[in-house]
Amino acid sequence: MNNTVQTVLTIAGSDPSGGAGIQADIKTFSAFEVYGMSVLTALTIGNTLGVTQIEMMTPDFVAGQIQAVREDISSAAVKTGLLGNATIIERVAMELENWRIPLVVDPVIATKRGDVLLSEEGIEAYRSHLIPHADIITPNIAEAEQLAQITISSYRAMPKAAEKLLSLGCHSVVVKGGHFDDWQHSNDLYYDGNELIWMKSKRLNTRHTHGAGDAFSAAIAACMARGMNRKPAAEAAKTYISRGIEQAPGLGRGEGPIAF
Repeated sequence: MNNTVQTVLTIAGSDPSGGAGIQADIKTFSAFEVYGMSVLTALTIGNTLGVTQIEMMTPDFVAGQIQAVREDISSAAVKTGLLGNATIIERVAMELENWRIPLVVDPVIATKRGDVLLSEEGIEAYRSHLIPHADIITPNIAEAEQLAQITISSYRAMPKAAEKLLSLGCHSVVVKGGHFDDWQHSNDLYYDGNELIWMKSKRLNTRHTHGAGDAFSAAIAACMARGMNRKPAAEAAKTYISRGIEQAPGLGRGEGPIAF
């Protein structure tokens, strides 16, 4: 075994256009020079204009993939993306429960616009089963509202939301997309119970942000696999995503992908 090669596992859905999901995760892992592995939870029909159909894998099939990877190649970190329903969330949590490696949970519950993608049962499964195992979670504003069960109407509410999210049992939180009252910056909030840090970057006037959230959590997982602690990993991921948006290749007729 080559111990110099760090490995990261993503558990997420597939994006045919290559900008989000496991495709974005694998590209991000490569950018951080770690070996990426993937467990597929869903097949989608979609592109930069949107998703028109989703076919979920069965919980047993998802669990079987996780077990197959674990039996053969050890992972230095794991991240989750689209899990899709309560049954899969609970099964993934069960499979990961005894892993003693960093877990990054991107709780795919709602779009940046606020469209809810997951049932109440699924949201509760995140709260009760998966988030308590996470080293860091990375919800957007709409997802933070669902998980923390509060309204986040301005950036001033983000610290309170972060506190509520931390109380679910995870070790740290990044609340993404806090751009209220400040259109010059893109503000994300990191909180771990001790440090509360605003991570800022210049806000760019662009529609090409497809997959940015997926790549952000993947970058955190890659950095932690390489030995970084949670806060510097989140800061490095923020820098990576900001550069990716700035250098986006301009592909697609809709919300195009970032640069990887």
